[in-house]
Parts: sequence; structure tokens; C-alpha cells
Amino acid sequence: MAPNRIIIDTDPGIDDVMAMLLALSAAPEELEVLMISVTWGNVEVQNCLRNVMSLFHHIAKEQEWRRANGQPEGFETLKKCKPIVAVGADRPLEDQRMMADYFHGVDGLAGIYTSHPHLTPAETWANLFASALSSNNPDLVAAAREAASSSSSTAANAPTSHALFTPTNQPAHEAILSQLRAHPADTITLVAVGPLTNLALAAAADPHAFLRAKQVVVMGGAVDEVGNITPVAEFNTFADAVAAARVYALTSPRPASTMPPAPPPAPAAKTDGHEPPSRSSQCLPPYPKGLGSRRLKVVLFSLDITTPHEITRGMFLSTVKPLVSAGSPLAEWVSAFVTPTFAKMEALHVGAADRSPDDVGLALHDPLCIWYALLHEKHPEQWKMAAGAPEDIRVETAGQWTRGMCVVDRRDRKRREEPTVEARAEVEEGDEKEEEPEVHNDTGNWLGSKGGNRIWRVVGTPGHNVWGPYLLKRIFQLS
Repeated sequence: MAPNRIIIDTDPGIDDVMAMLLALSAAPEELEVLMISVTWGNVEVQNCLRNVMSLFHHIAKEQEWRRANGQPEGFETLKKCKPIVAVGADRPLEDQRMMADYFHGVDGLAGIYTSHPHLTPAETWANLFASALSSNNPDLVAAAREAASSSSSTAANAPTSHALFTPTNQPAHEAILSQLRAHPADTITLVAVGPLTNLALAAAADPHAFLRAKQVVVMGGAVDEVGNITPVAEFNTFADAVAAARVYALTSPRPASTMPPAPPPAPAAKTDGHEPPSRSSQCLPPYPKGLGSRRLKVVLFSLDITTPHEITRGMFLSTVKPLVSAGSPLAEWVSAFVTPTFAKMEALHVGAADRSPDDVGLALHDPLCIWYALLHEKHPEQWKMAAGAPEDIRVETAGQWTRGMCVVDRRDRKRREEPTVEARAEVEEGDEKEEEPEVHNDTGNWLGSKGGNRIWRVVGTPGHNVWGPYLLKRIFQLS
């Protein structure tokens, strides 16, 4: 059996860190993490990168502590496959940047670098990534410059290896494509738990290489569940709706049928002769025709399935407190940003006040995608897809109040007849025609069979009741 290889595209973020911990706690025969590609999202991209570096710092400290106490050091997959860390997009493709620091804290981890300075690793890692020099964080820029000047062997333009990861200055979307080209087709799963900007950039740069991915497992969207950033939109999809729409379009026999509309033209030139910034010049080109012969598989973990999968404060504290008392560096670090997040949940949600303190729940959305990556191939029967899957789920990119909304056709209408075998073969052979004109009384061609997306939406898992204990047991290597 081929190794179970993944690339994690992430914007850490509290639940992103828990997702990475779950992935990196795997045995090498379960999972190989080839790369962690960092994007903007919950916070600005350099804070996201710092959180990835802090993750590896505390894993190393945890392994050292476990060895000193005669325990298995864990995180075995890191011994076989040292993941590449690449820095990617710092803003959405077209829309105004919006982050979730109101929930995750300005640093992405509940303000841990201020509240627990002793848990903050030295920022000598900053010289490993040239992008740190362009951070919006002046302290990080200063650290990068100091680290770069202190050692000629680790200059900012010459990344060196690290004990647990390999840094690269290659932009994340290019690094993703490099991995997809270097491995056989259908052997790498992309696990995307942030805005899909990096993936959209990769798909635009080389769609044929991007389509070598085995599948893309996405945490994003809300179909029947209410949104968590607007009444109808989930944060990752809202943050870069255009990127999500472009990635989802690759699941369609005719990607042009669900691509976002082109933005308005750039404003006219100013009277002083200087051209104003062109919004449309930053937009990605349409996909080339002929991609219908190979379609992207997208497996979607929307809020509908992730929200009910909670860990409670009582469950978390009963697991972590004994480990903190015993001296576990990892438990102390995780506790420092997860514990205050339960208080944030109480402050944000009306219903939380009606629960006892121990029963206050926290939905860690992103780790569910890793759970799927770990277990689906061995136990596919435990994962249920939506009725009628794959579904035609489209992302709204132009609405005033509905940006990022996942739109599904719920009308009781008959679909138009399937095309003939010959017509279907014509599309699959790559001779894709222009987008078919809209049919009378079917705006958007929702009832046709040639267009529309094909999304596999997860609606059932091994169980809500087993999720919390499984996650905590795996991360902290408990028997």
C-alpha cells in the first residue's frame, strides 16, 4: 500500500495547531506529513508562521521531557518524514482581508506570547524565512534582521535544516506544486484548514500539476448549519470566497460553469498621468479548456459536521492538569491557549451560559480533517457522505450579505436529461466547449448535467462521543 501522504495548508489558529499536533502524533505507517504550507487567515501570515515554529519548539521540548522520564517520545512520523515548512499568501485573491483575531487573539493563540512569555521560543527561527522581514510585526522584523546578521551560515536567503522540519523560501503555492510533481499522481492529499488562497494560486499556476492531488480535504463552509462569521458563511470560505470558488470549480466537468465572475475593470487613469492600482490585474486567469478529463476530488468538512464535535472544558482539564503537574511542556503550552478559549466561548454564545462550567464545549473544527486523513482508508464505512453526493455546492462571491455562502439547489425540480455517451466522451477527452448558454427558466444552469460542482460533503463520522477522547489521547500519547 502506498504511504498515506498529506500536505497541511493552515492558518494557525488554535484548532489548526491541534490539527497539526494530531497529524504529527501519528505513526509513520499511518501518515506522512510532507509539508506544512502557511497562509494568512485567523491572523496575519507571519504570526501564523510563528505559531508553526512554536509548535515544533514545544514538540522538541516534549520529546526531551518524555525521554528524561523514561517514556516513549512520540511523534514518530517526524523521524521518517521531516516536513517542509513554506510561507504563502498574506491576503485574499480579491476581497478585503478580514481575520479572526477577535476569537483566536492577535497572535492566533489567545495572546499566549504576552500572557505566558516563558512559553515563547526565541525568534532565531525568523532568519530561516525571508518573508519574516516583510512582516507587519515590527518585533518579528527586528528578530529576523538580528538573527540574519548574527550568523552568515543561516542568512535569510539561505534556509538551513532544523531538527524537526525543513524551511524553504519557495512560496507555498510553488512548494505545493513541487511536491505534487515529485510524487506519483493520486498519492498526496491536501488538507486545507484555512482560507484556500494558497491552493487557488497553485491551481492557477499549473492546473494540470495541481490535479495530480489524490484529493483535497477542506474544512470550510456551512450548508444547513448557520455561519460562524456571518449568518450564512463560515470563516475560511468567507475570508477568500473567490479562492474557494476557484478550487471547487475544478470538481466540475466544466469548471467555467461555476467560476466566480470577473471583477469590474480598473478605474480610469488619473489626470497626473499615474495609473491607479488595477484590481483586475491581480486576478487569476481562467482555467485552460480541456481539464474535464481529470477532476479534483474535494471532501468537505462543513460546520454542519464539525460544530457538533466538541471537547468540553471538564474533559480537557481532567486530561491536561495531571500532565501539567507532571511537567509536560506540551500540556503546559496547549493548556495556555485552549483554557482561555473556553472562556471566549462563554462570552460569545448565549447558550454557553446555561451549561455548567465543565460542560462548556469547544468545537475544534480543523482536526476532524486530520481524523479523516488518518482513518478513512482503513475504515471507510465509518464516514458517511451527504445523500446524493457528490453535491453541486457553489460559493457565492459577489453578494452584499452572502459572500462565502455555500449555495445548494433545494428546489423540487427535474434535472435535464443526461447527455449522450458520445457527448460526455467529447467533454472528457478534453475538447471542452465554451460554457453552455443558460437555459430558459434555469438561471445558472443548476438543472443541467454538464456543469456545476461535485463536492463530497461529510455528514457522518465514527462518532461525536469518541471524538474528544480520541483527540486528546493521540495528542498527548496517552494509553
